[in-house]
Amino acid sequence: MKYLLLVLITLSSLIGFSQDTEESQRLSAIVINAQTQEVLESVHVVNLNQVFGTITNEKGEFSITAAVNDTLYFSFLGFKSQKIRVTNDMFKFKDTKISLTELAYALEEVIVRPYQLTGYLEIDVKNLPINNAYQYSISGLGVSYEGGSKNPSAVTKVLGAILNPADLLRNLFGKKPAQMRKLRQMREDDEIRNLLASKFDRETLTEFLQLEKVDIQDILNNCNYSKSFITTANDLQILDAISSCFEEYKVLNRKK
Repeated sequence: MKYLLLVLITLSSLIGFSQDTEESQRLSAIVINAQTQEVLESVHVVNLNQVFGTITNEKGEFSITAAVNDTLYFSFLGFKSQKIRVTNDMFKFKDTKISLTELAYALEEVIVRPYQLTGYLEIDVKNLPINNAYQYSISGLGVSYEGGSKNPSAVTKVLGAILNPADLLRNLFGKKPAQMRKLRQMREDDEIRNLLASKFDRETLTEFLQLEKVDIQDILNNCNYSKSFITTANDLQILDAISSCFEEYKVLNRKK
């Protein structure tokens, strides 16, 4: 009986080890245009869970390491980005096709309203539109904080930053500790870096880090990056800036 029990324990251990080693496998599939069924070359494919990526070849094919329930993120210029959850069937069938939908661009109607100027400053100023994007600055701090009608918490953020500047970063970084740890992996993967270097929409960053775009802006604002940098930098530059800020944040926290 003891011998039989030992055999069963050994077999269960081997089965468990086999499952662990086979958990991550090479997944192969083809990316096509949903409208034309034509294959798409140079589509960026990234594994959001394991933090690495690849691109499709001239036949639309790609191969990437993944496990069941991992999320793959597909990005291609002119097409709607898409997330796909990996299933067992995707490993079993080698002809899996991923369809991407083309974006429909429509020009919105633009109404130009001329302003009749009189030449008298006092009168003309009253007729011009008012800019609702406010900027708060505190003398002596050397830092400005942006607010506006769409950001009702602007004043609260300013006061919070004055009382304890680290609180805002602690709230933002503390929300997603696992995602923040992905920063270094993202910076070390060449395919992900190449993808981010060509993007300016922050979509891939928000998917990886599980942050809202406004959170990314808040992080950079509170790390003293200029408004010009925040609005014009590509996603790779934004990644490097967030990573640098996070490293400084960790150092400050260790000193406490």
